[in-house]
Amino acid sequence: MMRSTYVVALGSNRRGRHGAPAAEVAAAIRALPGVVSVAPIITSAPVGPSIRRFANTAAIVSTSLSPANLLRALKAIERQFGRRRGRRWGARVIDLDIILWSGGKVDQPDLKVPHPAFRTRDFVLAPLVRLAPAWRDPVTGLTMVQLHARLTRRRSVPRRVVAGAGP
Repeated sequence: MMRSTYVVALGSNRRGRHGAPAAEVAAAIRALPGVVSVAPIITSAPVGPSIRRFANTAAIVSTSLSPANLLRALKAIERQFGRRRGRRWGARVIDLDIILWSGGKVDQPDLKVPHPAFRTRDFVLAPLVRLAPAWRDPVTGLTMVQLHARLTRRRSVPRRVVAGAGP
């Protein structure tokens, strides 16, 4: 069987049987199939209604699993860790997402690769810059370094002129 390389994003913002969120992420890394390399775990602000900070990282995985079968394996790991379906963006003991695949793109109802929102998430791109800086997004053609730079660059705020205001 041919092997594929994937980028898997990992995140947690709730204690589980392994401990604090960073410990949950570390345990999930050990549960992943074919881990090649892992970025350092970072903390990030929550997205959406959750108030708890997240522990996040990304891992490169090499496996003969298809994207759909890897997704099934990731969902099984989430269930083993006690993840239950619930409110979108709510607290979770572990979240595992396929971000990129060496085979390019997948567009199925239950699986989209590249992950549709990864270009707008610093907590995904920051670990990816450390892990796979030259990996190109198959949609935009940009590297992870370029995508991260676009996301984090400071934009100037245009000065507004107020009518009647002096210099």
